[in-house]
Amino acid sequence: MDPCFQYLRATQNPGYSIPSEIHQTHERKQDRPQRCQMDHMCGMVKPSFIPPADIRELRDLVRYRFKLTCMITGEKNRAQNCLTVSNLKLDDVFSDVFGKSSRSITEQILQHPGEKFDVSPFVDSRCKTPIEEIQAAVDGNISKEQDVKLRQCLDHIDELQKHISEVEQEILRLSDKYEAALNLIRTVPGFDKNPMTAIQVLSEIGGDMSVFPTAKHLVSCAGCCPRNDKSDRKIKSTRISCAGSYFKPVLVQIANALIKSKKHFEFTTRYKRIKTRRGHKKAIIARCRMILTAIWHILTDLKPYTSDGFLESRPVKKEKVLTTSQALNLLRQRGYLIKDEPSPVS
Repeated sequence: MDPCFQYLRATQNPGYSIPSEIHQTHERKQDRPQRCQMDHMCGMVKPSFIPPADIRELRDLVRYRFKLTCMITGEKNRAQNCLTVSNLKLDDVFSDVFGKSSRSITEQILQHPGEKFDVSPFVDSRCKTPIEEIQAAVDGNISKEQDVKLRQCLDHIDELQKHISEVEQEILRLSDKYEAALNLIRTVPGFDKNPMTAIQVLSEIGGDMSVFPTAKHLVSCAGCCPRNDKSDRKIKSTRISCAGSYFKPVLVQIANALIKSKKHFEFTTRYKRIKTRRGHKKAIIARCRMILTAIWHILTDLKPYTSDGFLESRPVKKEKVLTTSQALNLLRQRGYLIKDEPSPVS
């Protein structure tokens, strides 16, 4: 946050506004000092959303945790590159190269470089990959330079994970006062698995929905709606805006998980309908908008999530009535496999 804003916040009520709001404001075309023009504009410029001080502190820690997670991803990619260069194909036999079994094998290779060893003592009993394939995957030789680089990457990963755990403890402490709002957000599908997911949403939008007059304002703040880029009846672009750079990835991950769920038909049905016409990416952003709309209504009405608002009963029109053969052909075109029910044994 700007230091000037922090200083003025103690004595006054300052606000931020984007330049487009100021330029669009009607100004008097008179030869007067600029001070008079600014006085004329007071009360006409819409201020941008600024969350309370405690939410800003929580948001700062949540975004720092996001940066630490990105740093861990970068270090894992560098460590994976060291293994690939050294012909250690652990990614072919393990789903997680930095899991328990793979990490034990990597530590053994670093402690005894160039030596052949049996991998069976280091492989977990729940691993489904045959021991012979794992033994063939570690048939490589790591150089001294790659050894040093891999050691530094692994140590840095462990250190970053320790930092993340400490930051998460502070995040949980700051979010205790918003436990009621967090419990409401966790009723939305996809937010009940990881407690940090709901906290990340709360840190970006706050718990007071009165700052957003409608759910569309919240969707626009998260950057999940088409941008308003037109000039003289000519629409230049309808791409989504760049807003919500820390918030939007979480919504996209949840939306991608919900479309595979068999419990929440309100998401899968709308996703399939939009994907047929507009494609996967636009359908996912539309699911993000559904999630944000649900969150806005939940925090506004202080009621848990229900799917009643999305599952509307729509009467079938006469011109859309199909015969049995037409309905079966339509289902086959959409990829459904139709099987005959087995006849009951008398």
